[in-house]
Amino acid sequence: MISDSVKKIPALRGVINFLISVGLAVLFLYLAFSDVNFSEVMELVSQASLLWIIIFAASIMLGHYIRALRWKYILHSVKPDVKMWNLFGALMIGYGVNCVTPKLGEVTRAIMIGRYENLSRSSMFGTVIVERVIDIISMGSAVLISAFIWSSSLYEAFPWLKATLYISAIILFVVLLMIYLSIKLKEKFYGYLLSLIRKISVSLADRLGYIFEMLIQGFTTLKGSKNFILTFITSVLILLVYALTSYFGFFMLHIQSGSNITFAMGWIVMSISAIGVVIPTPGATGSYHALAKSTLVLLFGFSETISAAYAFLTHIISYFLFIILAFIMYFVLNKQHDSLLNIFKSNSGEK
Repeated sequence: MISDSVKKIPALRGVINFLISVGLAVLFLYLAFSDVNFSEVMELVSQASLLWIIIFAASIMLGHYIRALRWKYILHSVKPDVKMWNLFGALMIGYGVNCVTPKLGEVTRAIMIGRYENLSRSSMFGTVIVERVIDIISMGSAVLISAFIWSSSLYEAFPWLKATLYISAIILFVVLLMIYLSIKLKEKFYGYLLSLIRKISVSLADRLGYIFEMLIQGFTTLKGSKNFILTFITSVLILLVYALTSYFGFFMLHIQSGSNITFAMGWIVMSISAIGVVIPTPGATGSYHALAKSTLVLLFGFSETISAAYAFLTHIISYFLFIILAFIMYFVLNKQHDSLLNIFKSNSGEK
């Protein structure tokens, strides 16, 4: 009876986390759309340019292809010949899962690429965490650039932003320092740190130990100056393509016909709305809408209706694109993987 109760705890925790994420999504959606006429929003969406919708979707895919390419550079020391098709497929499956259950997609894509390329799951978890660390640094850099571009009103429009950047920078610095010390002085620092935590909580120490092991494995895979440079270049390209995607979003709704639209505006929308992706809602639902709409209204002076239409259209295109591609890539890659296993088994049988 006790063991059954213990087994139910993780499942119950998962249900609670899911309900919290859905609750947050509903709250943010209310904040984004409560002060607009939704029928007017849908009227604007129905008049969107099909050509620019296609360009917008293609830009999303380009950004994620570059993201898969960056993952390849991070994995180079582990397996130089890892297939881009598998990396891109695992990435899109992960994004599809995130559209339903936030953050579980990161675990899913690590499992998928480990399966498709016969790689250690723990090391793959580590590389995914490394990517998230790089993304946080990139996001912070993008916001700082946005503050430089729009210095007059960015922090006034979002008074919480500066404090968030400071806190994130401190946390990131502490994590990176601990990872560095754990790699360089693993036996001394790493063991001493966990022994201190174990005095407080054994389960917490074990959990942190597992997380740091994955982080260490992830960071140790990123070797060689060439791979560091290529990882940096692809990270910059990801930001530029994501900003370009946000810029294309204006053209879908013909906003350029009545306003002076610039790439800098796309960069700022991308930077601020990316913070919504960090908030654990399914597929950034609600959190993205609230931040994208607020950016358009508070910084650029667009109407509530057109801003809400922009947030709704750009999100729903990416959301359904991820869901559809996740299903396609899952079935295609699994079919290929099963076919290769059958060929291997038949060849082994002949021998």
